[in-house]
Amino acid sequence: MQKVFLVEDSPLVLGRLTALLGGLPDTLVVGHASGAEEAVAAILSAKPDLVVLDLKLAQGSGFDVLIELHARAPGIDCYMLTNFSAEPYRRQAARLGANDFFDKTNEFERVRDVVAKRAANLKH
Repeated sequence: MQKVFLVEDSPLVLGRLTALLGGLPDTLVVGHASGAEEAVAAILSAKPDLVVLDLKLAQGSGFDVLIELHARAPGIDCYMLTNFSAEPYRRQAARLGANDFFDKTNEFERVRDVVAKRAANLKH
């Protein structure tokens, strides 16, 4: 069973993500946060296998979270999901250790596919 943590400051998007990922086999959403500091503390406490992370947060940014997690818990996979999908953001996310980067506008469903594939691979 893979554990997923969501970092998203929009209640609407958080609800969509929870519904999208919560129904996947072998996947459990173990928490969520809306700000960078809160997210890092909660992620380190929950010890998820992966994090789905928005770039622009209520306090701080997804990049702040990536930096902290890469330094303190490098084994956690991080996937960025954001409206700010321009190439410079994608490159920065990759440099900071993001496993992948998705545009909320046209790649929202791909998050489910990647998380489901990851869960299936863990079973083998």
